[in-house]
Amino acid sequence: MAEPIRLVVPPEDGAATAPQLPHNLEAEAALLGALMIDNRLAEDIQMRVRPEHFFDPLHGRVYDQILRLVDRNMIASPVTLRPLFDADDDMRALGGPGYLGQLTGSGAAVIGARDFATQVYDLALLRALIGVGRGMVEGAMDTSEEVDPKAQIEAAETELYKVAEEGGGQGSVKSFGQATKMAVQIAERALNSGGNLSGITTGLDSVNAKIGGLHASDLLILAGRPGMGKTALATNMAFNAARRLVRDLEDGIEHAKSVGAAVAFFSLEMSADQLATRILSEQSGISSENLRMGKISQQEFRNLARAAQELEDLPLFIDDTPGLTIAALRTRARRMKRQHKIGFIVVDYLQLLQGTGKAGDGNRVQEISEISRGLKTLAKELSVPVLALSQLSRAVEQREDKRPQLSDLRESGSIEQDADIVLFVFREEYYVASREPKRPTEGDDAKTFEAHESWARDMERAYGISELIVAKQRHGATGKVKLKFESKITKFSDLAEDYLG
Repeated sequence: MAEPIRLVVPPEDGAATAPQLPHNLEAEAALLGALMIDNRLAEDIQMRVRPEHFFDPLHGRVYDQILRLVDRNMIASPVTLRPLFDADDDMRALGGPGYLGQLTGSGAAVIGARDFATQVYDLALLRALIGVGRGMVEGAMDTSEEVDPKAQIEAAETELYKVAEEGGGQGSVKSFGQATKMAVQIAERALNSGGNLSGITTGLDSVNAKIGGLHASDLLILAGRPGMGKTALATNMAFNAARRLVRDLEDGIEHAKSVGAAVAFFSLEMSADQLATRILSEQSGISSENLRMGKISQQEFRNLARAAQELEDLPLFIDDTPGLTIAALRTRARRMKRQHKIGFIVVDYLQLLQGTGKAGDGNRVQEISEISRGLKTLAKELSVPVLALSQLSRAVEQREDKRPQLSDLRESGSIEQDADIVLFVFREEYYVASREPKRPTEGDDAKTFEAHESWARDMERAYGISELIVAKQRHGATGKVKLKFESKITKFSDLAEDYLG
């Protein structure tokens, strides 16, 4: 009969009796005995149980040695293990290596080995949970250093998440059959969406056709110089994904089969109301500048109110907390995933995030490396696409051709390394507009008129056209997609076929 699990609370009178952590030594012993009787069990059990999960340190060491012998294709039995524990003081206290033979006394333990492993693992999680709780209490009680309750809460959430995810059930190893099933499900999703889309939609058919949508576990970097429309494009994508989810659910499509997603938008530069204004401007067709200044008619206001009503239940969640650390962002993202089933994360923008302070001791390149790795880890942890905006270096402005290159990513080559897809936004119109020559007036010479006419032709050709350059893509080819951009309402859309040539 297994020893019952129990937590003993210290007496109220302050007696010195220490609380006993949850454990079951008989289950640990039975598991070790089963492993020594049938070494094949180790293949399954080692995916979940590690030596530190045992309450008794001796049991943990025995388990570790069993795994080492099995890994070397040797038989792990009381006989082969005995020499390894001849000098072990804890083993001597139990009567010497003969204790190993006692562990194999019940052959029936083999039948319940997996149940014993589950209990050892679950009790280890309970002990870890108690450790987190103690740490929370001690941290909250200690006022000797600077008190930052929010940071303590975020740290506690991170630790709790580690406990919840620790071990990951059967680990991340998948059979080829499981991997194949997942691949078929992705292909089915692409087929049901009408083709070209195996991930979450960007809302732009030409972009979906190029990259296949936004794929789970991918880190996408969207970069460009100021004024190119990075935030506008990211906002458009976030809105399109959230709206598609609403429409799919209304059409009876299951959440898991939708090519839309609930979105978490971390805006470190703009406030939530500014982002909302952009989306309302796009949907109502009213200039965002006119919206902010109140230069709208009664009819436009009615259009605005209608758009706001339609967007009220949009699953788009904006966190505009400034100065977030990468650790705090990951904590908040996990929380939003749990509460709102987030399927797509946007970060605007990467350079405004802060590292932990331990990575490079003020070295910004190392700090950016830590941030980009953290974002990639977050994408894999939550199995969602993460779109991070990034600034480009001024080197772009020194070249005659202003189109960005991978080498222009600011401060760290690790951004390019960690990203699955790197996208650049480029608007030639921005640069053409900035070099407008002197406007000719009556009496000017022919050269002045010709110069302005030449500029006007360039402006007409570039007006409202944007390029999305796919500079890196693990899943497919690089290249570029031309898009229409309406600057007044900050809206990107597919370009009519007539313009694509």
